[in-house]
Amino acid sequence: MNIRIGHGDDAHRFGEGVFVTLAGVQVPHSQGVIAHSDGDVLLHALCDALLGAIGAGDIGQHFPDTDATWKGANSRALLRHVMSLVRAPGYQVANTGCTRLAEPPRIGKYRTQMAQCVAEDIGTSAVNIKATTTEKMGWIGRQEGLAAHAVVLLIGA
Repeated sequence: MNIRIGHGDDAHRFGEGVFVTLAGVQVPHSQGVIAHSDGDVLLHALCDALLGAIGAGDIGQHFPDTDATWKGANSRALLRHVMSLVRAPGYQVANTGCTRLAEPPRIGKYRTQMAQCVAEDIGTSAVNIKATTTEKMGWIGRQEGLAAHAVVLLIGA
């Protein structure tokens, strides 16, 4: 059995808006994010982890912010495209863990819906979504933006 591990991360600054999109779910917040696409840091980190696991570069290479095609793009569509690249050589996702780093917004009541969105798009129910803060330290602690990390385990024949 061929096993691959990938790690990804992403960050976006806060800007105007009334929600942030996290793992495909709009979470109410006093601000939005500044991004070329919908700015879903959890899915962007997961895309990077998946691409890294198969040695296919990073999300910026596949969906550059200089390409108008991806302006305002739904990150679930990006994830589904990345999954087609993962499946092409015969890999499947064994499990993934995604962590949101921010003070607010809290994600507790959205966590199950987030995991369901990710599971639907990557083809496994072995999805863990969690959150942490930086205890008010640094740019995240000052609520200037949010970040995410993702780890993925792929298995293939």
